[in-house]
Parts: sequence; structure tokens; C-alpha cells
Amino acid sequence: MASGPLTGVKIVEFQGIGPGPFCGMLLSDLGADVVRIDRSGGGGRAATPANVESRGRRSIALNLKDPADVETALKLIEKADGLIEGFRPGVMERLGLGPDVALDRNPKLAYGRMTGWGQTGPLSHAAGHDLNYIALTGALGAMGRKGERPYPPLNLIGDYGGGALYLAFGLLAAILHARSSGEGQVVDVAMTDGAASLTSMFYGMKAMGVWSDEREANLLDGGAHFYDCYETSDGKYVSIGSIEPQFYALLLEKAGLSDPGFKEQMNRKAWPQLSAKIAEAIKTKTRDEWCDIMEGTDVCFAPVLSLAEAPKHPHNVARETFIEIEGVVQPAPAPRFSKTPGKVQRAPASPGAHTDEILQDWKIA
Repeated sequence: MASGPLTGVKIVEFQGIGPGPFCGMLLSDLGADVVRIDRSGGGGRAATPANVESRGRRSIALNLKDPADVETALKLIEKADGLIEGFRPGVMERLGLGPDVALDRNPKLAYGRMTGWGQTGPLSHAAGHDLNYIALTGALGAMGRKGERPYPPLNLIGDYGGGALYLAFGLLAAILHARSSGEGQVVDVAMTDGAASLTSMFYGMKAMGVWSDEREANLLDGGAHFYDCYETSDGKYVSIGSIEPQFYALLLEKAGLSDPGFKEQMNRKAWPQLSAKIAEAIKTKTRDEWCDIMEGTDVCFAPVLSLAEAPKHPHNVARETFIEIEGVVQPAPAPRFSKTPGKVQRAPASPGAHTDEILQDWKIA
């Protein structure tokens, strides 16, 4: 039984990779009935509990080169509030499932298109991945240590932050508009657009003259001694983000830092020397010892945890931030709702596992 604020919303998701499936998971976690169209004929692998991004949805297997199966897909689209597809521009049109056809069958449809470069532009038909998309926006170039090459920030910024979350946001906005106006529309989600949007504050800071293209010269890029990660005596790390003066004063107190130079918190010329002094101080104790001193205070402190450690941290345990499904530890649905809590509807489904059930439930002959 579905639970969440999106209960009753129907989404058709065409099988894809990365941000499309993650968007489908987010919507399903909040109650939407997300039906994934997988390729029939062995085109998809059997699901395991570890396919976390595939959780919560039912699967129907169709051969989209068969006109009869294309018609079945269109009948699903007729019943849907939203659609997710992540192919290169033109693929859905060649399949006979493009926006013009889909919106003709369902004028209220929110047709979500997920690509790296967008539906238009000189790069729109080129291959790419998260790293390439965030490189083009300035986001990647702003991260990393001075004098070193940029480091891939996993695929959190392009695929998931700039892609899946903007797709979910865009689809829900278009669904609300369709419900009030009766008009569906295409939602063109480019990871370059989304990643660029995420950098809005930094472009504003640059315009104000308080952000430099030089790395480790800025407030939030590791340049400030009070906003960085430091190694502890046991080879682990802690994060410190003591930006506000009162939090900064508490950091100095807790770390036993009495050097007069620390009084000039915003003297950027002194940041490298002060960073070295903080690093020296933090290196005198283990990560756990620093947690005993600083965790839970207004220093703005947290230990840097591994993926194995994070689910066991007392705060995450208390909030049930992580759950376990069939032996697989994974993040719980987010965000949280006081009246309509979300939940994982089911374990990941293998391609075609619910074909007959979906056709019956969606009343498709």
C-alpha cells in the first residue's frame, strides 16, 4: 500500500541509468505509482536488493520496436500524470513516443526529459557523463586544492543534484500546472542547467567581488582555516565549519588555540598559516577524542564518516536516516512529512515482473 504525499500520482518511467531512475525512486518513496517500462527480450538484468535506485517501482517489459507494445506504452501514458525518459534527443520521437504523440494522447501529461546537455544546443547529441556536465558549468573548476587537478565529487552534483532533483521538481511543478490549467507540457531537464543553477550563490559572490576563481582563496572551498577538514592522530578526519564569530570563538576555545593571529578571522592573507596551526592542533588527538570535545556543540563540527560508519552514527540511528531492506542498508525516504510519511513501497523489481498486474491495475486491455 502506497504512503506519502504523492499517493495517487501516476508516473511512467522509461528504463534508463543514473538520474532518471533516481528521480523515479524519489517519487515512489513519496507515494507515487511509478511504472518502469523495461526492454523485453533480455534487455535488462534481474534485480537484486542492492539495486537501491530501482526500489519502489513495478516493472512492465515491452518491445518498443513492436507497434503493439508501443501502443501499450501509449495507453500507459494516457493514464499517467508524468513521464520520465532519459534518452538522447530524438530517440523517443523515432520510437513513436515523442512529446507530440504523447501529449496528443494525454494533453495533461508532464513529459520529463532527462539529458546531460539538454534537448537543444551544439552539444545536445554528444555523449557525456556527470563529470563533463559539471565541468562546463564552472562547478568542477571551483572545487579542489590549489595547484592540483579538480577531483570528481562522485556524481552527486550533475546526475543527482542538477539532474534527478530538478527533474522531480520540474515534473511536480508541471503536474500542478496541468491540474489547474488542463495543459501538459515538456520539462527539458539538462544536467548542465541544473548544475549551473546550484552554483547561483557563487556566481553572485563573484559578481560582488568576494569569490575568486583561484581555488583555496575563498570562504567555502577549503581556503578558510575555519571551514575545512583536518586529519586526526589516528589517520581519520573531522570537518569544521565555524564561520560565525561566536562559533569561531568556541572552536578556538575547544581546540586550545590561543595564538593572537586567530583574532583576525577574516584576514585572508593569514588563512594558510592559521590552517597549518589548526591542522597541527587537530593532529594531536584521535577522531573520537575530538568528537568527545566538539560534537554536539556550536563549533559546527562533525566526524568525516565512511559509508560503512554513517548508518551507525547515533544521530542517524535516532532519526532512522538509514533503513535495511533484505539485508541491504540504504538511505530512507526523504524528506519527511508529518501527515503523509513516505515509505519504500517494494524491493527492486526485475524487468517485466509486474506486467500483467500493471495492465490490470491501470485498466489497459
